[in-house]
Amino acid sequence: MADHVQSLAQLENLCKQLYETTDTTTRLQAEKALVEFTNSPDCLSKCQLLLERGSSSYSQLLAATCLTKLVSRTNNPLPLEQRIDIRNYVLNYLATRPKLATFVTQALIQLYARITKLGWFDCQKDDYVFRNAITDVTRFLQVRHIYSMKEVRQYMLADTTHPLTKHRKIASSFRDSSLFDIFTLSCNLLKQVRLCNLNLNDESQHGLLMQLLKLTHNCLNFDFIGTSTDESSDDLCTVQIPTSWRSAFLDSSTLQLFFDLYHSIPPSFSPLVLSCLVQIASVRRSLFNNAERAKFLSHLVDGVKRILENPQSLSDPNNYHEFCRLLARLKSNYQLGELVKVENYPEVIRLIANFTVTSLQHWEFAPNSVHYLLSLWQRLAASVPYVKATEPHMLETYTPEVTKAYITSRLESVHIILSRDGLEDPLEDTGLVQQQLDQLSTIGRCEYEKTCALLVQLFDQSAQSYQELLQSASASPMDIAVQEGRLTWLVYIIGAVIGGRVSFASTDEQDAMDGELYWDMVFLICIFCLLSLPQTHHQLYRRLSEVLGLNDETMVLSVFIGKIITNLKYWGRCEPITSKTLQLLNDLSIGYPFLSWLLGETGTMSEHFSFLGINNQSNLTDMRCRTTFYTALGRLLMVDLGEDEDQYEQFMLPLTAAFEAVAQMFSTNSFNEQERTLVGLVRDLRGIAFAFNAKTSFMMLFEWIYPSYMPILQRAIELWYHDPACTTPVLKLMAELVHNRSQRLQFDVSSPNGILLFRETSKMITMYGNRILTLGEVPKDQVYALKLKGISICFSMLKAALSGSYVNFGVFRLYGDDALDNALQTFIKLLLSIPHSDLLDYPKLSQSYYSLLEVLTQDHMNFIASLEPHVIMYILSSISEGLTALDTMVCTGCCSCLDHIVTYLFKQLSRSTKKRTTPLTQESDRFLHIMQQHPEMIQQMLSTVLNIIIFEDCRNQWSMSRPLLGLILLNEKYFSDLRNSIVNSQPPEKQQAMHLCFENLMEGIERNLLTKNRDR
Repeated sequence: MADHVQSLAQLENLCKQLYETTDTTTRLQAEKALVEFTNSPDCLSKCQLLLERGSSSYSQLLAATCLTKLVSRTNNPLPLEQRIDIRNYVLNYLATRPKLATFVTQALIQLYARITKLGWFDCQKDDYVFRNAITDVTRFLQVRHIYSMKEVRQYMLADTTHPLTKHRKIASSFRDSSLFDIFTLSCNLLKQVRLCNLNLNDESQHGLLMQLLKLTHNCLNFDFIGTSTDESSDDLCTVQIPTSWRSAFLDSSTLQLFFDLYHSIPPSFSPLVLSCLVQIASVRRSLFNNAERAKFLSHLVDGVKRILENPQSLSDPNNYHEFCRLLARLKSNYQLGELVKVENYPEVIRLIANFTVTSLQHWEFAPNSVHYLLSLWQRLAASVPYVKATEPHMLETYTPEVTKAYITSRLESVHIILSRDGLEDPLEDTGLVQQQLDQLSTIGRCEYEKTCALLVQLFDQSAQSYQELLQSASASPMDIAVQEGRLTWLVYIIGAVIGGRVSFASTDEQDAMDGELYWDMVFLICIFCLLSLPQTHHQLYRRLSEVLGLNDETMVLSVFIGKIITNLKYWGRCEPITSKTLQLLNDLSIGYPFLSWLLGETGTMSEHFSFLGINNQSNLTDMRCRTTFYTALGRLLMVDLGEDEDQYEQFMLPLTAAFEAVAQMFSTNSFNEQERTLVGLVRDLRGIAFAFNAKTSFMMLFEWIYPSYMPILQRAIELWYHDPACTTPVLKLMAELVHNRSQRLQFDVSSPNGILLFRETSKMITMYGNRILTLGEVPKDQVYALKLKGISICFSMLKAALSGSYVNFGVFRLYGDDALDNALQTFIKLLLSIPHSDLLDYPKLSQSYYSLLEVLTQDHMNFIASLEPHVIMYILSSISEGLTALDTMVCTGCCSCLDHIVTYLFKQLSRSTKKRTTPLTQESDRFLHIMQQHPEMIQQMLSTVLNIIIFEDCRNQWSMSRPLLGLILLNEKYFSDLRNSIVNSQPPEKQQAMHLCFENLMEGIERNLLTKNRDR
């Protein structure tokens, strides 16, 4: 007994040191000792002792945390009876200790939820012993236990300690068996709250209401069909309420409950009430028939009207935000034709319009909420042409008011922002501005003549004022800055409304109005949205001709090109302006080939455009714009190039001179500006290579760069492998050169160029791979930039070369050429240097790796089969993890890899059982032996694939089904056991149907992997 007391005192002292001490050494020592405690054999008994006799909250927290780890372990799990005992003990502990610290209560509830979730399908005497959570908690419903119910649900659904497939199975069962009961319980308790006057100054009653609302919201926010929606898709979210919940939503008192609560409780609770209303307003349309939906919508609109008539609580930013979300759901989930039939529609649309105008005028209040209001009006305006109802929609009255309020409020904000410190300028958030303008473009096109007249008037006023200020010697910088800000907003807005033009819905009058706006735009030589319009807008060009004498598109484009050249000449060191200007030039090069006269200036461009120069102190990464620039020039060159090698050589003269200068510097080992010159050069060449999609032009480029300049690229990788600012552009250029885009890499039958190109590819991959592996330990925050990015590009390069269909890879081994083997072995070295977690943590690395692996398993399976067992296990583990990846491209690639592997295995296994004169190759025999030693890997992937297909919202079901037959035929006994396990895990009433599904799956299936057998 004395030993227990002493041990308890030591543990409490360690907990105190861990959570309270400020000395780092002491805290680390305490942490180490407590880790040893959690792994000790008597941890369970000591945890109970800590809970019973511990005098500090920290010791109770330690006990709860340790117990959670014990019940979660997959190897040597606790027996069922012991888990039941722990569950009962935790419930009693919570019930008899109402004054526990909040974090202790939370840890114990997490423990209870973990036990419940992990044992959801566990039976004792035909009873699912862990499914009575509602009964357990409601036995002692007090303040903290409402909290418990909410937390139990939250932790059960957020816990991802085991595979996603099992998580979805448990969540689905929880939804079907318990969730509606929890929702009903929470609504009944909220009704009691509404009927009795709670003293919200009492902290316990305050907590009761807060936890009740959170519980209700969590029920409505449940992922009912396993789609895992996130906030980025908030405006498109539909709540997939099960049909079994239908009665609750047909009862108008459910909806009325939340509107009554909103008006009767303090504003601090209202955001949660409105969040619940947002979810209720978003229930799927198919839950109702037409008459029921109309009735439900009528009650919903009445509730919204009541809030708008009493808007006092909306002064709270959280309430305001949630109410804006609620308004947006009115149109995202219901049609305009349904809304106009609501009895109070005219009054409601007037109130919504007034609320929107007021909100837009107070632009500094909750700016992130405006998106939802504009979303509502955008959808309303877009629906006008399709409304068949006879009732007036009245949008012709209110959309101009909304448009005017947005435009004028943004113009008025300029002076306020410039005159006050600390205010955020909306123009600095380009993403938000673009999003709002996309919405405004649709709203402004409704009653377009009013929008156009307003914009022309405001633009003329601002332009005239700006011109007068520039001509005045006494003009203040503040006044000039204000007018520049106003003109900036107007240019953005005019570009947006012109870009919102829909060809099939536009008239000659609207095209004339576009011309009026274009006149204003060209007046400032600002360019927006012309590219998206067809080239035959006679009304538009007629107006431009009348005002500016610009008779056709060529004359208009000459103005634009002048502005492009001005930007590149004078703003070449400003990356944002240069980047957008070059993107415009790139777009012009696609649609307007007569701009090829620009090619005549390439020889002197670096003298005029600073972003093309090298004698500056800017960072190497700032030279990215050069690729876009030369892509545009490359497209223009291809217009008239044909087979004219003289014209091509003339165009390449500046680049030839640059390469010769780099070669000279390499030969003399003078490294002053050599790296900067080379980086600029390879970025230029990559732009040209990307533009040259035709065989003739690309062969000119290939013959220009190989063999003369390829050694320079190899030397650069050898020297600067540690500097990604240099190696990344070089590797990307090589990856572009080996990419057989549009079948441009088609060599003559007598040409060895395909093999020579792959040799250079192999040499570069091997050089970079061997060098980068010498870097040693790289900090986690720099590992992608310094190492993984280059490796990812190498993977993409090798994949492009292997799948380009311009090299016969059989000749390498036939003639003793080790280029292919070197490249593949380097790939393995690089792969083994990457932890499994990093393969999926970095999307670009994931996509390049799995794409390459797909090619290798399809065409080079003999190489995979020849690898060491630990390498094969690494690859198979990466495929297994990739099957459950969120990225559909990665998941699909893994399915394809797995299909190729199991097909190879099945074929080799079939051959080994037949009497053949030709024995299996050494690689095949070895691979079969490895897989027979580790059957659990293939079995695990069979289980994963089957569970994803059956229990998840599988978006690539066809790809997922491809390896299924091979997996089944390789593991017939395991499949039989797995099938029985899945059937038995279903509720008794569904087991027969599930068994029949499996019977139908295998009906008529033969023991082969022929295509017709797979497709049955």
